[in-house]
Amino acid sequence: MTETNYPSATPSSQTQPAKNRNKSYKNLAIGLLAAGLLGTWGYLLYDKNKSDKTISDRDATIVKKDADYGNLQTDFNSALARLDSITGANNSLQGDKSNLQKEIDAKKVEIRKILNDKNATATQLAKARTLITELNDKITGLEVEVARLTGENQTLTVANTTLQQEKSDLETNLAMSASEKEELAKTVDVASTFSASNIQVTPVDEKGSGKEKVNTKAKKVDKLLVSFDVENRIAQSGPADMYLIVTAPDGKVISEGTMLNTRTDGDKPFTAKVPVDYTQGQRKNIQFPIRQTDFLTGDYKIEIYHNGFKIGEGVRSLKKGGLFG
Repeated sequence: MTETNYPSATPSSQTQPAKNRNKSYKNLAIGLLAAGLLGTWGYLLYDKNKSDKTISDRDATIVKKDADYGNLQTDFNSALARLDSITGANNSLQGDKSNLQKEIDAKKVEIRKILNDKNATATQLAKARTLITELNDKITGLEVEVARLTGENQTLTVANTTLQQEKSDLETNLAMSASEKEELAKTVDVASTFSASNIQVTPVDEKGSGKEKVNTKAKKVDKLLVSFDVENRIAQSGPADMYLIVTAPDGKVISEGTMLNTRTDGDKPFTAKVPVDYTQGQRKNIQFPIRQTDFLTGDYKIEIYHNGFKIGEGVRSLKKGGLFG
């Protein structure tokens, strides 16, 4: 049997390395577990931080969106206030709407639609902001139009006032002219009244032979021949009417039953209307007979009227006749 110098393996020498290996495996497992825990904690911490950031960003987005809503609504309200201040004081803009006003109304509808949508996107809000800017531009254009219309209206108002004043002045002048014309017409009318002169009343006895004889006895008188001259320098040539009023001694007017409207004595019954064909500037003699079946004793008063004025009068006395008169 061969012997060697190498030491032989013993149970104690084989058991020691196995224990070391088990210890190493345990440490490794612990290390791996610890690393896993650390990794999990790290991931959880990272995820939490990420979630917190997401929430923070979302909150910031909500806050910004709300601020955008508020700012847009404020800007929109300001634009509407400008618009109301223009249209409220201008009745002319409340009737038929111009193309500019129709464009403004369309933009108002579109802006309200976006602002009333609480789920509006950032793109929609940006569009609303653009529309509000355009709306303000349109309102500025409307202000310019209103200023122009106001200026034209003021010009028309001044012109109308001037025309009204001119009309009033013209009416006043016309009224004055009419009044002056009326006064002149009255003056001419009065001035064109004839004057009567050389008034004579002759009692006439008409004989059976046709001869006429002056007779002052009442029973012998067949007619009173009234004779007078008329004249006026401004009266136009043409026909004119003279009126005779003969009052008998008993105070009664020898009347045809008609009335004469006089300017100073009211309405009076007249005896005869005597037409005269007059030539301007010439004196004309008028003769007219007053007939009656029985003439009374006493004074016969003869009044001559023209143009409503008394222009002359005369008196003729008739005497009472004798037994054989």
